[in-house]
Amino acid sequence: MARTATELMWVDALAVVARADRLHRDFFHPASAGWEPPVDLLETAGELTLIVALPGVRAADVDLVIGGGEIAVTGIRRLPAVHGPARIHRMELPHGRFERRLALPPGAYELVRRDLLDGCLTIVLRRLT
Repeated sequence: MARTATELMWVDALAVVARADRLHRDFFHPASAGWEPPVDLLETAGELTLIVALPGVRAADVDLVIGGGEIAVTGIRRLPAVHGPARIHRMELPHGRFERRLALPPGAYELVRRDLLDGCLTIVLRRLT
């Protein structure tokens, strides 16, 4: 059965309202974890090395928690400081809160070193068992 012009108008209007609702929900209620930075995990005989890509993140804005067989790297990437009004042409790098949880190989570990250099956080863990 063919739809009338009024029915088609309502279908389009409802689709626009649904899209606006989804955009509003995504913008004002983002996922609690935010974005996840990419991670490399390397293992040697006695150590684990994690390299976390965190361009533009200050060391003071990063927290580590090791326990329960995993490591959690959390923090915030702030918007870059702009002096004066600016028009955004492209914004692809994620900003805001981030969290990355990674299961560790079996065993107990202690933190040996943590360095944030050239946009990468390098974490070295020593195997205790």
